[in-house]
Amino acid sequence: MSTTSTTSATATADGAPAPAPIRFFGTTWVRRGRAYWLRRVLVPIGALAAAAAGALALRLGVSGVRLSDAAPLSVLLMLAIGVCNALAGLRNWKILTEGKESLSGWMAEEKSLAGVWLIGFVGALVAYFARSLVEAPGEGLKRAVHDQETATWHRRRTARAEREARKATRRRA
Repeated sequence: MSTTSTTSATATADGAPAPAPIRFFGTTWVRRGRAYWLRRVLVPIGALAAAAAGALALRLGVSGVRLSDAAPLSVLLMLAIGVCNALAGLRNWKILTEGKESLSGWMAEEKSLAGVWLIGFVGALVAYFARSLVEAPGEGLKRAVHDQETATWHRRRTARAEREARKATRRRA
């Protein structure tokens, strides 16, 4: 897992790096207050409801093909939808656990596999649901980056304070 990143574009009033917001959670993941836990309950429910609605829509589409004269193709269609859902779910899980920059090979393809990602939206929603049971999706990555930036900021601030203290003692002497 890569935790290196550039310095935050935003900073708090004292110059400390500000945490990056997470979709649906904002920056509540930093302090984990009441709003964070409420969202931690509502986001998985929403993802599961959206996945169920999407699965129903795909089911209706396959049923329409099955009712037509192209019934033998419905098995191939169901297989293709299943593969697309599995691939999109794997890709979304990797994005949520390791970050988008860790994608390589076929997972990194945005435009050429856009149809696969579109058809596999139910798999991506199920992966989002499963990840949101563990943490706010992407929280581990954001927390690691924020902790690293904060530690660097504290180290620099301490070093700056020590330099200024040495300069002050030299001026007095």
